Amino acid sequence: MFLVVGLGNPGPRYADTRHNVGFLVVDVLARRAMASMDKEQSGAKAVKAVVAGQPAVLAKPMQFMNVSGGPTAALATFYKLDRDQVIAVHDDMDLPFGDVRVKVGGGHGGHNGLRDLHAKLGGDGYVRVRVGVSRPPEGWDPADYVLGRWSDQETPRLEDVVGLAADAVEAVIRDGATTAMNRYNTRPEKGALPLPPRRPGGGLGTEGNSPRRAAAL
Repeated sequence: MFLVVGLGNPGPRYADTRHNVGFLVVDVLARRAMASMDKEQSGAKAVKAVVAGQPAVLAKPMQFMNVSGGPTAALATFYKLDRDQVIAVHDDMDLPFGDVRVKVGGGHGGHNGLRDLHAKLGGDGYVRVRVGVSRPPEGWDPADYVLGRWSDQETPRLEDVVGLAADAVEAVIRDGATTAMNRYNTRPEKGALPLPPRRPGGGLGTEGNSPRRAAAL
């Protein structure tokens, strides 16, 4: 069995932001498995399903990004899963938009969701499906960028990118992480799309450095 955790922030305020791409991927996997994610368990929306022919738990933590590890660890403990049976799907500014990579272990790279997973799971030996969102242009605050909504250039391609990431998760489950890495990590990079000019206040209004905004990062 695998635990597939999409990282993101709960609530409609964050639904269409780059930081929530993990939620979108898990939603696609749930639809493919004809599973409903309307029940809550251990602080996450979670459902048992069959993914790529194997039993899996699909989950979206319903706490803010920087405390994603608590629900993830609770679900892993409940289902008696080791770290290498956990697959985390998350946004990654180090990859161009449209690029998907698979990784096992390594540092969190400043991503607070991964930072908390490291802490709560007791190590970094879980699988990651990294979904590229590109780096912000010069002058953008990275926090505004990841908490901002998809651009007009990105939106037409978003469904394909999310579907590709869901395919990568299925490949990990069906064929193993090494085979999935060989398949997805050798794909030619798509290259970053041009981004619109910076909007005052970022993509979510004028929260500034509020505790709520900090927790969502």
